[in-house]
Amino acid sequence: MKLRWKLSIGFGVVLVLAAGAAAGLDAADRAFPPPFDKAQLVSAEVLDADGELLRAFATPEGRWRLKTTIEDVDPRFLKMLIAYEDRRFYDHVGVDPLALGRAVLQLVANGRIVSGASTLSMQVARLIEPRETRSLSAKLRQLARAIQIERRLGKREILELYLTRAPYGGNLEGVRAASLAYFGKEPRRLTVAEAALLVALPQSPEGRRPDRRFQAAKAARERVLMRSAVAEVTGSGEAERAAGDGIPTRRLQLPAYAAHLAEAAIRRPPKAVEYRTTLKRSIQQGLEQVARDAASKLAPKVSLAMVMADATTGAIVGEVGSADYFDASRSGWVDMTRVLRSPGSTLKPFIYGLAFEQGLVSQETIIEDRPADFFGYRPKNFDMSYQGDVSVRQALQLSLNVPAVRLLDAVGPSRLMIRFRRADVRPVLPPNEAPGLAIGLGGVGITLKDLVQTYAALANRGEPVRLGNGIEDQPGRIEGEPLLEPQAVWNVTDVLSDILPPQGSRRLGIAYKTGTSYGYRDAWSVGYDGRYVLGVWVGRPDNGAVPGIAGYQTAAPILFEAFSKSGVPVASLPPAPAGAMRLAQADLPISQRRFSMTASGLISASSREPAPQIVYPPEGARVDLGARSGEISPLVLKLQGGRAPFRWLANGRPLSELSRRRTNEWMPDGAGYSTLTVIDAVGRAASVRVFVE
Repeated sequence: MKLRWKLSIGFGVVLVLAAGAAAGLDAADRAFPPPFDKAQLVSAEVLDADGELLRAFATPEGRWRLKTTIEDVDPRFLKMLIAYEDRRFYDHVGVDPLALGRAVLQLVANGRIVSGASTLSMQVARLIEPRETRSLSAKLRQLARAIQIERRLGKREILELYLTRAPYGGNLEGVRAASLAYFGKEPRRLTVAEAALLVALPQSPEGRRPDRRFQAAKAARERVLMRSAVAEVTGSGEAERAAGDGIPTRRLQLPAYAAHLAEAAIRRPPKAVEYRTTLKRSIQQGLEQVARDAASKLAPKVSLAMVMADATTGAIVGEVGSADYFDASRSGWVDMTRVLRSPGSTLKPFIYGLAFEQGLVSQETIIEDRPADFFGYRPKNFDMSYQGDVSVRQALQLSLNVPAVRLLDAVGPSRLMIRFRRADVRPVLPPNEAPGLAIGLGGVGITLKDLVQTYAALANRGEPVRLGNGIEDQPGRIEGEPLLEPQAVWNVTDVLSDILPPQGSRRLGIAYKTGTSYGYRDAWSVGYDGRYVLGVWVGRPDNGAVPGIAGYQTAAPILFEAFSKSGVPVASLPPAPAGAMRLAQADLPISQRRFSMTASGLISASSREPAPQIVYPPEGARVDLGARSGEISPLVLKLQGGRAPFRWLANGRPLSELSRRRTNEWMPDGAGYSTLTVIDAVGRAASVRVFVE
């Protein structure tokens, strides 16, 4: 009786002191405000484009403390929490006199503490300002702090502080961190059993950790489920059914996707709680799984990287910087999507695109694949063999080197480099070197990201887009001229889409190209459908040789697997634009049936006449033909020089039959840029580019 009397007096004193403390709170608020600044310290989060968690970073003291709002958790969990912890949460001012009085009476009647009287506000006070000892003065301070908190914050803010900071064992704090660690999911949708466990754990986070104290966790969950107030929330029979559900027995790793991009995000000023990216978590998961599987089959020290982008917007939707960020043997910390490497043959499609655009060749034009000497430069094919006469289509599909160099010699290396600038891509030449023929076979440096940005223009009908960096830089369309005309893009895509998939891969309906750099240092594969473009690089981060790797055998299988596992439906490739078609070899103009070139230029026979020159319209002219009004007039074409008969082409498509006249007419399909080409009887060509208004 004496003990009960003393304890009763003690709790009575607490009530009296709490009331006195409340009366002087105005002064206390000014002199001793609650430490809210410290309470706001939470884990930094890197999110995908939809707000899904990609990766979280522990706080400086090593806590997983994810900011949690009411909308982040299951509404039923909130009801169960309040029913179990603080039924009058929305009615009291920080201290619940009824609960405190009940606790005193139970203590007097039983000689021990039967139930606590802590409100959620009091628990928040303890969480943001932990007490060093369990003393009467510490309890009084907690009561006063709870009332202070209620005066400064709304009920929603108090509840969110609890949801963010409640302890769940080890270094887990907050409902989101606990749900991810124990259930592997965000707490937006919880079962009754899961919600009950999350309600029970904070009362004794170490004593009830399910991964270490299974029986204690199960018993605590059952006590929550059996509470009558909780039963009113869950409904009849739900508690019994939930009691039969399993208890998690291990702690899961929190999401840790896009390691390189996430690290780059948190290093950017200003410091923030959330960093939004353009990635899609489902796509990122698929790419990383493919990377892990592929790495297990690669030689030691060999890594890989991938970039996937939406070609219509420029948004990077998936990015893998290395096979494994934590694999030191593969230098996993190096982000290989941003490192300059030789692209091998992956730039060849743009050489062919320029040749198509200028009307130098069609897909079925015959071109020679034989040893050739270009002023001392003697390119050889990858397998050191030659095919003889092949079509341009076959030359690109087989990635033959000599035909590609022949075409690059005709269109000009400088012109190719200028076209890359239209896509805001600047391949790096060796020091003190001008653009030469070697760039067609990989004699420049380019990053995987820039290579994907270049191919995005092919997927986007020739219109270039900027990918941004996946974090802050805004992706979007690059204003200006197209990388290639739509007709040329269609020809390139039509050829690349018919390349057989690598052995063991199924057709996906994508266009793709592979490449292998000199000395077997880099294997590449870049593919695209009607919307997405994906690039894959395989090699050693230290630029060492990897005997046996090749774009088709090494990188292409990863490309096809990644496209399949990304989860995005393959979009149909764009249809042929006006003026684009694949002509049979017999239907080609005589000048396009065979491509040949000497040091004097493009020829098929000797000629003393000057080369043809288009005198109207001039290069770069803007011609008003009434396109805006919808009634387009024909454009008169005039030329000088050359040997008749002449073949005129608009955007690679023949206008009419051969003509011996030096004037002609062309009826545009609509407004925009067009390339006009004339080819004379001996195969010499001239082109101009005009804009029809």
